[in-house]
Amino acid sequence: MRNLFAGNGWTNAWTDGVYDFDHYHRTTHEVLGCIRGTAVLRLGGPDGSDATLRAGDVVLIPAGVAHRRAQASGDFAAVGAYPGGAEPDLQRGPGEALDLPRPKADPVLGPGRGFSA
Repeated sequence: MRNLFAGNGWTNAWTDGVYDFDHYHRTTHEVLGCIRGTAVLRLGGPDGSDATLRAGDVVLIPAGVAHRRAQASGDFAAVGAYPGGAEPDLQRGPGEALDLPRPKADPVLGPGRGFSA
């Protein structure tokens, strides 16, 4: 997962869980790839939607979209990364509408496809 993301320009990667409180980033988009276990992520703040991630699943979270771990198996782990190796800022709360430019490449599909198209 880390190599896939890096090959498409999404770097500054980390491997860990996901915070259990609503948070978002004003300065960058974020990609999360589940590498072990399962988790339910709440996307879009307290009244958002739940997404279940299993090993191999990827979710791209645009800047400003709040997210948190609602549930997870004991062995859950994810890789996170940012376009161009951006340094994420951590903002607590329900998120806010932001309009950052799309990155040069989708973290999975590459340039001109998916999120970057």
